[in-house]
Amino acid sequence: MKHLLRRGAILVSTLAASAAMAAPPHEHGVARLDVAVEPGRITLMLEMPLDTLVGFERAPRNDAERAAARTALARLADAAKLWRPDPAAGCGPAQAEIDGGPLAPGHAHGADHDHAHGDDGHADADASYTLECAAAERAAFVDTGLLESFPRLRIVHVQVATPKGQWKAMLSRPMTRLPLVR
Repeated sequence: MKHLLRRGAILVSTLAASAAMAAPPHEHGVARLDVAVEPGRITLMLEMPLDTLVGFERAPRNDAERAAARTALARLADAAKLWRPDPAAGCGPAQAEIDGGPLAPGHAHGADHDHAHGDDGHADADASYTLECAAAERAAFVDTGLLESFPRLRIVHVQVATPKGQWKAMLSRPMTRLPLVR
C-alpha cells in the first residue's frame, strides 16, 4: 500500500513539475487543467484568469462586481456540476479547495498596490478538486461542466497523468468529456 501511495504522489508531483515548466502565458478565455489519476483518487487542478471568470482581474469595486464574484466562486465550488467521473471508477463527491484571490470576500489589498495582479498585471483563480474513488484506474473519462458554467471560457488546455502515461488534450465548445485513457 505504501508503494501505491508513493507512486500516486509521484504522479501528482510529476504533473505539477511538468505544468510549471510548460505553462503557457496567461490568456483570457483560456484555462489550464491538470488531471492526475492515481490509486483511489482523481485530482483535478484548475487555473483560470479572473477575467474569464468575471470580466475583471482585481478586487470587486461595486455591488454588481461583488455579486459577479460571489456567483463565480460558487460555480467554482460546485464540484458536482463541474466534474462527473466515469461511474466505473466508483468515486464519491469531489472535495473542492478554491483560491479566488482578490474575488474572495475579505481579500486584503492596499491603496498603493492591488494584490490582485501578479508581476505581469494579471490575476488567476486556482481550484483543486479531489475525488476519492474505489477504482480510479477504471475511469475512462470525466465529464465536465466547465465550458457551460463559465461563458467567457473558450479553451481548456489539459495535462493528464495516469499510471499508464501522460499526455495533453484540449477542450473547447461543445466538448464536455475529458478522456482519461488513450
